[in-house]
Amino acid sequence: MSLFESIRLAIEALLSNKGRSALTMLGVIIGVLAVISLVAIGEGAKAYVTKELMGIGSNLMVVTPGKSKTSGGPPIEGANSAKKLTYEDSEFLARRASSLKNVAPIVLGTGKVKYENRSRDTTVLGVTYEFQQVRNLHVEIGSFVNSDDVEARRRVCVLGRLVKQELFGESNPLGKMVKINDVSFRVVGIMEKKGVTFGFNIDDLVFIPIKTAQELYDTDKIYEILAAAASEKEVDEAKRQITQLLTKRHREEDFTITTQAAMLETMNSILTTLTWVLGAIAGISLVVGGIGIMNIMLVSVTERIREIGIRKAVGAKRRDILSQFLVESITISSVGGLLGVLLGIGLARGLSFSFPALPVQISLWSVLLALSFSVCVGVFFGVYPARKASKLDPIVALRHE
Repeated sequence: MSLFESIRLAIEALLSNKGRSALTMLGVIIGVLAVISLVAIGEGAKAYVTKELMGIGSNLMVVTPGKSKTSGGPPIEGANSAKKLTYEDSEFLARRASSLKNVAPIVLGTGKVKYENRSRDTTVLGVTYEFQQVRNLHVEIGSFVNSDDVEARRRVCVLGRLVKQELFGESNPLGKMVKINDVSFRVVGIMEKKGVTFGFNIDDLVFIPIKTAQELYDTDKIYEILAAAASEKEVDEAKRQITQLLTKRHREEDFTITTQAAMLETMNSILTTLTWVLGAIAGISLVVGGIGIMNIMLVSVTERIREIGIRKAVGAKRRDILSQFLVESITISSVGGLLGVLLGIGLARGLSFSFPALPVQISLWSVLLALSFSVCVGVFFGVYPARKASKLDPIVALRHE
């Protein structure tokens, strides 16, 4: 019997009992749908992380105090408080590291920002002019902290959009005086709107000159140094130069350098693992669907024993019976897989449309993998019923009531 004939008979058998066939396919449909939609969310999350990391600047390196034995992220602040970086370290790197395009030291603090009877608890960053180039954050109205502000320790500040809105509403804050931890600062700029990145609201920040911040928080330390290489090709050389220069200056390697590529690699590794775990969990329902296919095929064999006996009596061979029932099982799983693919793609697009903030990215490999797995399930769980049918004795089968 030809393959075409086997497929025709399989489709006729399925259509003769539409309700049972549909319920049998349901497990496969749900499994494929779950695989595609969950993998789409995982792949979307990876694309989101890549976009966000690239958006914070290019060819970026983060130098933090304290030596970390791990890679992919900076050590926890305060884990080794005896180690420190200074503003002078950043100036030294800016002068001596030829592969660096910009260097931006940061002092991190918190404080209550107040204007008249309005106040907001927020994060305060002590920065230099280079920060906006390195971090890809720019002033929209007014001016940013400049070199003269830093050296003169001027009490000027630049407000993030959310802070500006909370303190001043729709009025113009430029030139107005605000208090940060009860110290008066003059507003000289308003940052462009950036929104939330990695759960952190960039608009909820206040920027002041770094030396002013050191005075405000009574410290000679800096939180970290952001450094941008001149090009992507020079990142490794820039990292080598930073390591060599700071080790010589500190007489030991008491700092950690994290590159943008290392951060991205670590995040993608975590998200890739998560995506495979989600896909594997969803794949379990495909296995359950396969068990359902096997049960229904065994019932089908029992119901069609006389049919099998007649076919063998008129000359059908074991391989004909085997192929008929195996093709029937594969047809169930394949049709269920195709419906699952369509519904999975529809669900993923529906989630993306309904929740624009939810990263969803449908990948061709997940569609092909889910569809291939559904076919394999049909083959695996269809073999036993098909073999059972092919081994039936035609005389016994014809006597079956």
